[in-house]
Amino acid sequence: MADPERKDVPTRNKERTRALILAAATEEFADKGFAGARIEQIAARSGSNKRMLYYYFNNKEDLFLAVMEDTYKTIRDAESELRLLDLPPIEAIRRLITFTWDYYIKHPEFLKLLNTENLYHAAHIKQSKNIGFYNSKLIGTLHEILIHGQREKLFRGGVDPLQLYISIAALSYFYLSNNDTLSTVFMRDLNNPKAKVERLQHMIDLVLGYLMLSS
Repeated sequence: MADPERKDVPTRNKERTRALILAAATEEFADKGFAGARIEQIAARSGSNKRMLYYYFNNKEDLFLAVMEDTYKTIRDAESELRLLDLPPIEAIRRLITFTWDYYIKHPEFLKLLNTENLYHAAHIKQSKNIGFYNSKLIGTLHEILIHGQREKLFRGGVDPLQLYISIAALSYFYLSNNDTLSTVFMRDLNNPKAKVERLQHMIDLVLGYLMLSS
């Protein structure tokens, strides 16, 4: 069997192999959870083999942590591209809410991975040296938006940016992750396009209604 660490293998090929394994692992862990995911299936999905997988990620726990770190980095990088600090404060908040909602809809694996890690009381991501850095940048950005809004006499003071972001995320997260049960118990289709448009507008109105000073 060829040595996966061969010196003559171009770096870009090694990076591509690692990325393929990571993408396959993301799908497997999202579909089956940490306990149900199988290394053999991840290797097969990536077009690789178990030896290569262990070469890059050591073990299943390290691979899952790499998936979680990549998951958080991806959403935070996408948020950075919004350039929220270049927008007026109200528009920045509206853009962040809309982005969060749309991202969760387009990336259901994100919600599934969060659900899985919460079952383990964040045991894996507690080992990360990077996730805190990824998330602190967002909270710092939100803090600056709130300060900007206060200076323009648009937003109330005393708002904790971390609490605000948790509320923004929760408004989307709960609705989407519990959509089937909510639709059933309330006998209303909450997953159709009209319901989703109404939900997004409700979230925007709710958050801005909390933030904005009374005229």
